Amino acid sequence: AGKSTLIRQLLREFNVSDGDIYIDDSNIKEYRIDEVRNLVGYVPQAHTIFKREVVDNIRVGGPKATIEALDKAVKIADFKKDLEFLERGLHTMVGESGSTLSGGQKQRLSIARALIKDPEILILDDSLSAVDAKTEDNIINDLKRFRRDKTNIIIAHRFSAVRDADIILVLENGRITQRGTHEELLKEDGWYKEQYINQITML
Repeated sequence: AGKSTLIRQLLREFNVSDGDIYIDDSNIKEYRIDEVRNLVGYVPQAHTIFKREVVDNIRVGGPKATIEALDKAVKIADFKKDLEFLERGLHTMVGESGSTLSGGQKQRLSIARALIKDPEILILDDSLSAVDAKTEDNIINDLKRFRRDKTNIIIAHRFSAVRDADIILVLENGRITQRGTHEELLKEDGWYKEQYINQITML
């Protein structure tokens, strides 16, 4: 649909060839690449997990972060409950490429890594797909609670992950075909309403 291309443009991996992207009313081209990267906390679909302790993997996102920032990131990512099942908690050694962690644990660790630097813009690129409904709900609620004054961009296929968003963008074939709140989009005929009904029917 073009979501990966949009995210790569937001990260300034390449510049927009048609149209413009603005951050706080300033064209993104006016920002240096490192300035954009410092503003953004990005959780990609493919997680990079290192053969280090859990805490070191999280601190990759903010090496100078305080203990308070670490605890907050772990809480928002709903990763605290996982620590109880890891032999040495935060100091558990992770296997090569995260082999000793489940898919959901790797996602939550990656979310905590992005959150530890308290970024102005948080991008979750389909980063809730491997978590159960309760965990997803906990993460979304904590994002609303602790990051209400910052920008959170959630790319998802599950409607539960985006239904509380201030604005939802529907991407089809590289174009934004619908935009609005969950309630607004359910009132108009289109992809969003059709897929929402299909997903509800399958539950």
